[in-house]
Amino acid sequence: MEPSPQVKPPRRGSLRQRLFAWTTAHQDNYETSMAARKRMLFGGLHGTILEIGPGAGSNLRYYPADVRWVGVEPNPFMHPYLLQSIRELRRPADHFHIDPGDSSGVHLPAEDESIDAAVSSLVLCSVAYPQDSLQEILRVLKPGGRFAFIEHVAAPRGTGLRAFQDLVQPVWTFLADGCHPNRETWQTISQAGFERVELEHFRSSGGLAGPHIAGTAVKGISS
Repeated sequence: MEPSPQVKPPRRGSLRQRLFAWTTAHQDNYETSMAARKRMLFGGLHGTILEIGPGAGSNLRYYPADVRWVGVEPNPFMHPYLLQSIRELRRPADHFHIDPGDSSGVHLPAEDESIDAAVSSLVLCSVAYPQDSLQEILRVLKPGGRFAFIEHVAAPRGTGLRAFQDLVQPVWTFLADGCHPNRETWQTISQAGFERVELEHFRSSGGLAGPHIAGTAVKGISS
């Protein structure tokens, strides 16, 4: 039985989207390096989880077996990989729902205060309006709900890597399905209006997208 909705292989879309989907589905070394952090961040989530840009479904293995999951994935070429990851879990199909959403990441398919947890992993670098996307996350989270994230971010200002990120950003963004390597995403999350934000900076590699953050943000009870 297929997860809902049944997603057919895309017939149209850009070559860049197709290549980005293939690359995302074959990031084996990256996923291995992130496994411990993902297990810690995502393993304790519960209830209904809304994941923004789940890509090929690399995070699904870390969620508890009893959660209900909604994945908002606008790249249609990700869907076959995502469906395969869901099948491999061998869990009830009605626990999963794939929504194509919209490419802006602004409008999430959920009612106000209806979601227990939200997740983003290498997503806020690509959405058109990250501040608006975070406001949407706050809107759909229940009071006390948790936003868990792992994102690659800008290198510190004044460093050679940051200068290189700024230099190549236009080309990188065009080729990598909207990704911005020089976003100070930790600032955007910290200023979004969560009651509490806990995050760490670390490096996943020495490359352009090596600087990372990981952490959680909690919506206030009275928000």
